[in-house]
Amino acid sequence: MPTPTLELLPFQLRTAIEITLAGPPVAAGFPSPAEDMLSTGLDLNEYLVKRPEATFLVRVQGESMLGAGIQPGDILIVDRLANVTDHAIVVAVLQGEFTVKRLRLHGRRIVLLPENDTFPPIEVTEADDFRVWGVVLHLIRTFKHGR
Repeated sequence: MPTPTLELLPFQLRTAIEITLAGPPVAAGFPSPAEDMLSTGLDLNEYLVKRPEATFLVRVQGESMLGAGIQPGDILIVDRLANVTDHAIVVAVLQGEFTVKRLRLHGRRIVLLPENDTFPPIEVTEADDFRVWGVVLHLIRTFKHGR
């Protein structure tokens, strides 16, 4: 299967738009007892973007990261200055192609792991043109209603 490609979308920090964050947190398991509804403002720019100058939005194509909850059409918020760590989900450039994978560091060995068993791991060699482009920090998805 081909490696998925990514569409880079420029991030533009505009004026803050504060959205009401209603509380308490909503139970996703058993319902919790009713509590007073608290409301505070939440600016999504401030919440999702720590370094606007280094933040990019990337639209995903392909299914290699389904196991990590990343689906085709999702938008990833990528920080190019975030600390790159073992197990991070990264946007990488390999042989001139963008890809999103889980990064595994084994000493000096680098492996890019898909989160879909139909895709093979990619071992990066010293001969490869490779760099981590940025670290995925958040995911945006439009919820589809209906069946």
